[in-house]
Amino acid sequence: MSETRLLTDLNVATMEDAAGGYGLVPDACIALKDGLVHWVGPESALPAELGDAPRQPCEGRLATPGLIDCHTHIVHGGNRAREFEMRLEGASYEEVARAGGGIVSTVSATRETSEEALLAQALTRADALIAEGITVIEVKSGYGLDRETELKMLRVARRIGAERPVEIRTSFLGAHAVPKGADADDYIDEVCLPALEAAHAEGLVDAVDGFCEGIAFTPEQIGRVFDKAAALGLPVKLHSDQLSNLGGTVLAAGHGALSVDHVEYSGPEDVAAMAHTGSIAVLLPGAYYTLHETQKPPVALFREAGVPMAVGTDWNPGSSPMGSLLLAMNMACTLFGLTPAEALAGTTRNAARALGLADRGVIAPGKRADLVLWDVGEPAELSYRIGVNPLHERIFGGKTWL
Repeated sequence: MSETRLLTDLNVATMEDAAGGYGLVPDACIALKDGLVHWVGPESALPAELGDAPRQPCEGRLATPGLIDCHTHIVHGGNRAREFEMRLEGASYEEVARAGGGIVSTVSATRETSEEALLAQALTRADALIAEGITVIEVKSGYGLDRETELKMLRVARRIGAERPVEIRTSFLGAHAVPKGADADDYIDEVCLPALEAAHAEGLVDAVDGFCEGIAFTPEQIGRVFDKAAALGLPVKLHSDQLSNLGGTVLAAGHGALSVDHVEYSGPEDVAAMAHTGSIAVLLPGAYYTLHETQKPPVALFREAGVPMAVGTDWNPGSSPMGSLLLAMNMACTLFGLTPAEALAGTTRNAARALGLADRGVIAPGKRADLVLWDVGEPAELSYRIGVNPLHERIFGGKTWL
């Protein structure tokens, strides 16, 4: 029989508070067993049968669920620092893309980079996230736009999880951009859908994503990708309403999307559709900040409609070259008006829902023991500080991994 381990002298933000708080339990204890949370509560209420278990005194630190980055593009080749300069010189994101930059430029670099080199680069990025207490990273393809490179990216993503103590959830994003010189409809039918079938056959796909935007794909084209996902039994999510509103969010909600991401231009109809379906709104302040956008996601409408909000880094080489989920939490508060409790829920409970993970995101009996111990006195400090990482210990599946 496996041994129970007690974490004592803690303040615990369970993130189970349906009213929007932290679910804070002061002077608490957490019992871990078989990689799961066995018990959590005030130390004074510890069941007698657990009293003799080995104890790890935590000196009053804060415990939260392991953080979850539910939207990243950390497998890619090259960088787009020159485009950063172009935007500062006055070019818009769309102008950069139409001039041959943007996603398509990263496609060329990713195609030319070997699988081993892609893995080495991706591990460096994953290490930066892990060092901030992240226990789950979502990783998208989408910088291949051909069958072999899309598969290469997804294989690399899977290998991250084999090389590091972190869970990787993959999203097939073949409908990310139209390759230079290609017809969008032909690309969907002749490249994207066959690549999705091949990736699914290899067991490389956890969800299917797309980019519904004027510089990418129409709702009708995304709908064909989502129909294929449904036929394969895969859940969907969507980059939507980032630069305009083409109806992608209503389409995604109609397909039962796990999440709709960006959502700056979402309106009442979109919010109502998400509320009806239960889709999570994933806010990505890094892209908003990098692109100097001014249209903010409708946070007040999401609150009013009861649409849960998640927060991600959107770590990518172009529109959000940001490798800090703690910074994303701060930016979600400062730029979008989230409360610190909403930001922490957005990187724990709601981020788990955005990935379809029911076994984590809160600290409760029976949930996976992915936890973080922080050198802070109260949960709001995680969103309040800028450029500060107060991580003390990261626990993944019940085991300590610093």
